Amino acid sequence: MPKSIVGGNWKMNTTLQEAVSLTGLLKDNLKVSQQEGVVLCPPFVYLSAVKDILRGSEIRLGAQDVYFQPKGAFTGEISVGMLKDIGCDYVIIGHSERRQIFKEDNDMVNKKLKSSLQGGVSCIFCVGETLEQRQENLTEKTIRQQIEAGLDEVPSDRYNQIVIAYEPVWAIGTGKNATPEQAQEVHSFIRKLLTHLSNEIVAREMTIIYGGSVTADNIQSLMEGNDINGALVGGASLSADSFTKIVNIIKNSRP
Repeated sequence: MPKSIVGGNWKMNTTLQEAVSLTGLLKDNLKVSQQEGVVLCPPFVYLSAVKDILRGSEIRLGAQDVYFQPKGAFTGEISVGMLKDIGCDYVIIGHSERRQIFKEDNDMVNKKLKSSLQGGVSCIFCVGETLEQRQENLTEKTIRQQIEAGLDEVPSDRYNQIVIAYEPVWAIGTGKNATPEQAQEVHSFIRKLLTHLSNEIVAREMTIIYGGSVTADNIQSLMEGNDINGALVGGASLSADSFTKIVNIIKNSRP
């Protein structure tokens, strides 16, 4: 059975004081095991402070992005080695905001993913279609292209270090979320694609999570999908009460 993962993507939010306070509340509120993974992804500048608070907890630290080169004249970028050194277990790669706003293509995503895996940092690999692509019935074609390109030259024995996050672009930060049926349909397609790219055993054990305006009010129905193993949470992860509710609902929905 896939491991359950709930990621909190804080994006470009919080002050240092807010990050410290939120982390402390979540450490107190959340009692998770290694099989019920929770990953907090604060802004780069607060990673060290958040890591210090999480010591002794099973809550993991994640970064929101990474650059694929190990070092060099890349002003403003952060390497995998730096993330590993500061204590990151995960990094988000290919988020739609990186793809849309910063024009990251599938080739860039693939380089970042391979670099992260080689550096010993697990990946939350994001894929998803725009509203226009969905309306033109291009959802599966888009997802297939993103996954095949993102996993190009990645051996299947590394897939256990990858969490795939399906995030329909039209649902991120809009207040709209995919229906449980829409989400499950795409998650099922992704698992079948992973079976083709690796094998049934590997695909069955991979964690596939949903993201896109996830809240404590809609997560219960989303988790009814057999192939939905958790969530990547944006705005709702900035509230300790809301994020705790989401984590507990996902935890209690597991067989």
